[in-house]
Amino acid sequence: MKQLTDQDIAKMVGIDFTPNDTDTRRAVRSELRLSRRIPTTPPPPSAHATLDLHQFTEEQAWAAILTLAQSGTRTATIITGASGILRQKFPQWATASILTPYIISYSPINNGSFSVKFKKQQKSTSH
Repeated sequence: MKQLTDQDIAKMVGIDFTPNDTDTRRAVRSELRLSRRIPTTPPPPSAHATLDLHQFTEEQAWAAILTLAQSGTRTATIITGASGILRQKFPQWATASILTPYIISYSPINNGSFSVKFKKQQKSTSH
C-alpha cells in the first residue's frame, strides 16, 4: 500500500496543502468529540458513597476504608455485617488509627453498618 505524500493530498484536495499539526489535532479531537470523552480534569468525588465490606478480609477492608477516606467523599455508609471482626474493628480504626484524622464522626445505623462523615480534604499543591 502506497503512503500518501503531501503532494498526493494536495492533488486530491485541489489546493496547496501545508500540514499543520495543531490544526490536524484540533480537527481530529473535534471529529472524535474527545473533549467530551476524555475530561480534562478528574471528576469531583461523590458526596456520598456506600462501601460494602462483606467478603473482605481485614486487610482488604482497611485498605478500602482508607482509600474512601482519602478520596474526598464527604459521607459514607460502611456496611461491615452484623457479626465478625470488621464490625468490631471499624470503631477501633475510626478512633485510634491513621484513619482518625479523616473522620469527623461515625454512628451505627443498624447492627451491621455505620454512617460516617469525613473531613473535607485539602487539595495537594505539591509538584
